[in-house]
Amino acid sequence: MAQMNMLEAIRDAMRIELKRDSNVLIFGEDVGKVGGVFRVTEGLQEEFGEDRVFDTPLAESAIAGMAVGMGTQGFRPIAEIQFVGFIYEALDQMFVQAARMRYRSGGRYNAPIVFRTPFGGGVKAAELHTDSLEGLAVQTPGIKVIIPSNPYDAKGLMISAIRDNDPVFFMEHLNLYRAFKADVPEGEYTVEIGKANVVREGSDVTIISYGMMVHTAVKAAEELEKTGVKAEVIDLRTLLPLDIDTIVASIQKTNRAIVVQEAQKTSGVAAEVIAQINEKAILHLEAPVLRVAGPDTVYPFAQIEDAWLPSAARISAAVQKVMNF
Repeated sequence: MAQMNMLEAIRDAMRIELKRDSNVLIFGEDVGKVGGVFRVTEGLQEEFGEDRVFDTPLAESAIAGMAVGMGTQGFRPIAEIQFVGFIYEALDQMFVQAARMRYRSGGRYNAPIVFRTPFGGGVKAAELHTDSLEGLAVQTPGIKVIIPSNPYDAKGLMISAIRDNDPVFFMEHLNLYRAFKADVPEGEYTVEIGKANVVREGSDVTIISYGMMVHTAVKAAEELEKTGVKAEVIDLRTLLPLDIDTIVASIQKTNRAIVVQEAQKTSGVAAEVIAQINEKAILHLEAPVLRVAGPDTVYPFAQIEDAWLPSAARISAAVQKVMNF
């Protein structure tokens, strides 16, 4: 085992796959000599050469378009979009061309691409750098959506994503890159795509979340336990496909649930999770499933983002509401 933060774990996963498969390539803005704006790819160009890890022009549509073309020719591109707010320039290539490649070609071609991008608030970043845009991807058939919350999952899920024959939108929370270190195996291993993880056992209420909000949910659960409420916390890890079975199994035990997301409330991942809970577990519920989310506003400027982001106190208040229903 080694101690790694999430940034180091993601880099280690890419290094392993670059060594294992000569068809794996990394490209994007400043990912080469500089190592990316957050230094996630630092040292990889020096180790594997400019033919395997290289910089591109400042053109997200070109980055994603090149990835689609390379994917059809047997390569496994890892295409970095420098910040999540820049994906709008690449949506056609990502969500139309890549996501539909297998279907529209009758299975002749695949799009084994990992689109990496940092996202998420709490770091006082500039506009368009911290939005949570996973909801756009989750509504797109054909692309998988992964958001890890810790170094171990980040490495295992990245290796799984690179080996997957479908395009994967791999979102990395800015506030988790260097937040903490954890034990991570030094060799190769995978974490299954589409499988959630129960990170904290409980019996009274289920808190479902992903990314940075998992840690906020655990903090809330720890505070709730002091009041006698035992909350179970589920880390979705993969948003598409969604592991509804793990969620239902938890609700059958706790009979209450809330869903936490950093993104704006309307039409997000939380809404989809609640819809599926209603379809498959409504008779086990003793209270409505509530959402804790960002307000339905543009992501705010840095000075007030702490008031905008979901907090442990807001999660605890929602839990108390469902407990007292």
